Amino acid sequence: MGDSTGHKHKHLELTLAAVSELSSSSSVSSSSSTPVIARFSADDGVAALRFHQGSEFIDGLNVDLGTSQLFKLGPLQSLCVSESADTNKEKSYSRGVSIQFRNEEESRDFHSAFEQWQMESKGTHLPNGDISVSKSKFDNKIESSSAKMYFHYYGQLLHQQNMLQDYVRTGTYYAAVIENRVDFTGRVVVDVGAGSGILSLFAAQAGAKHVYAVEASEMADYARKLITGNPTLGQRITVIKGKVEEVELPEKADILISEPMGTLLVNERMLESYIIARDRFLVPNGKMFPSTGRIHMAPFSDEYLFVEIANKALFWQQQDYYGVDLTPLYGSAFQGYFSQPVVDAFDPRLLVCPPMCHVLSFNEIKEEDLYEIDIPLKFTASVGTRVHGLACWFDVLFNGSTVQRWLTTAPGAPTTHWYQIRCVLSQPIYVMAGQEITGRLHMIAHNAQSYTIYLALSAKMWGPGAEQGGIIQTSSCKLDLKEPYYRMSQPQPYTTAQDQQPHQLLQAQVPA
Repeated sequence: MGDSTGHKHKHLELTLAAVSELSSSSSVSSSSSTPVIARFSADDGVAALRFHQGSEFIDGLNVDLGTSQLFKLGPLQSLCVSESADTNKEKSYSRGVSIQFRNEEESRDFHSAFEQWQMESKGTHLPNGDISVSKSKFDNKIESSSAKMYFHYYGQLLHQQNMLQDYVRTGTYYAAVIENRVDFTGRVVVDVGAGSGILSLFAAQAGAKHVYAVEASEMADYARKLITGNPTLGQRITVIKGKVEEVELPEKADILISEPMGTLLVNERMLESYIIARDRFLVPNGKMFPSTGRIHMAPFSDEYLFVEIANKALFWQQQDYYGVDLTPLYGSAFQGYFSQPVVDAFDPRLLVCPPMCHVLSFNEIKEEDLYEIDIPLKFTASVGTRVHGLACWFDVLFNGSTVQRWLTTAPGAPTTHWYQIRCVLSQPIYVMAGQEITGRLHMIAHNAQSYTIYLALSAKMWGPGAEQGGIIQTSSCKLDLKEPYYRMSQPQPYTTAQDQQPHQLLQAQVPA
């Protein structure tokens, strides 16, 4: 890789395995003596990509970065599609350039360079603290209406107060920072999604040399006011209003601090911004607070919750509602209520299996790894009962040099504003003690800053003939993490799962 900068020209060169135009049957491949080079250049402010081998540019493969898109076809192959003007016609036409890489690191470097140079072609160089006028990574993957509501929500003091008054959350962050002063003293800190600025103030209390508090919502103005009102600490804190995907900072950070967790850890997709901030701002081997997240899962049995959800749809069983038969919509309403994850605090005795967990290392994970999360499930039932779905919660680790602290949202632990989350099946499955339960929790990110959840649970049936056939009973559901049922009650004095008597409760049947 080479990089040179002059008064009017600059360029960046990357080595490739091969390059070819889609409309052509021929391709140009690297050899040991004459490698294929991708050359990004900006002449008089116009960013372009050309390919050359040796001293000669490859004819017909020049790309205008302002009108091009890059698609990843595989680990070592990408496709660049651009719009080009045809001098003989008024309309434009598409052309594609296939690019082959020698290894995945070369592919990542090329994609990163393409994105950066494309941003420069649409805007100007970013001064410290300013944001680009062109679309950022965040804007490209998140629906604008969702982002507007998101930043409006977090721009209000009443919602910040709700989080500040979650003393499990705030107290754990405070302890994790203050007990690990050695990690903060004399260090540069970036607070990702700073909100009210409380974590920045904690970092300053722990002796940080300087803290850059990055906040995209209107809360940035309140954060400035709060920080100015604490001058002893505030003189070492700079609030920067903007998204971490867009702002520029005057120096690298020794440590990142953030509270990027949503329900089920990943809701709101702020973890992706946390990872982007790591790649953009953190020095090699810098620390992240938190550094690890774990999603915990276990099947549960809760007849009361199941009947409560099923009964919501009974309204649509009326055959004479002001002379109208509502029953044609009953099936849709029933499934609709079961498509909502339940957010509340529940008694851990409702769990029918020991939990398993899925680990996310924030130091190592790639942003793209959060676009789709696929978790195979395998449990052993502790009791014989009806399984109504999968219960989930999370915890995060502050891996300090002095003290390690976990912030947990587990059932039975002091309740946080995240509560726990349960995915309820519209058709329960039956299990015996010692029986294996298998399945899959598959989460796919969508542009409303959340996830579509696909859950499937299976168990072998028991009784006469089961040992010969091994018949499987399976139940599945699709849920939208963006639209939960906020039950949020405190844990009730439920009986244990094995003591619940389904026949004593209203039996809600799945509609045909």
